[in-house]
Amino acid sequence: MKSNDENVKIDGIDKKILRYLMEDARKPILEIARNIGISGAAIHQRLRKLEASGLLAGSKFVINPKVMGYTTMAYIGIYLDKAMSNPVAVKQLAKIPEILECHYTTGNWSILIKVLCRDNEHLMQVLNKEIQQIEGVSRTETFISLAQQIDRQITI
Repeated sequence: MKSNDENVKIDGIDKKILRYLMEDARKPILEIARNIGISGAAIHQRLRKLEASGLLAGSKFVINPKVMGYTTMAYIGIYLDKAMSNPVAVKQLAKIPEILECHYTTGNWSILIKVLCRDNEHLMQVLNKEIQQIEGVSRTETFISLAQQIDRQITI
């Protein structure tokens, strides 16, 4: 593995390790080592290098939001009255726990956010009482996700 400016070079063994861990981050290192044919210590060393390179952004447990009662996923395009409002609006949006992602975009909207709510009524409250009350927000456009069809990471 070599660092080349911003791009990280990984070899075939690194790719195998990453594929195993992307499939199941709790897979035992020794099991991966046996499958690949190298020592567990070598895998730990490679993982430390991959982490240090910035390629690995951490690991996490994924909570199933439906089990917690959150069933409405929506994407909201936010129109701001001025481009100067972006940083202020984002600071206010960050305070709303239902917002999972926030992106500056090209095209019609200034900002695109991903929101998770318990139901449509909860979404309407978040929209009307929180998002649309932010100074600089002129209007919003909401798209409710009916079902997520693809969920994946970049291919290694």
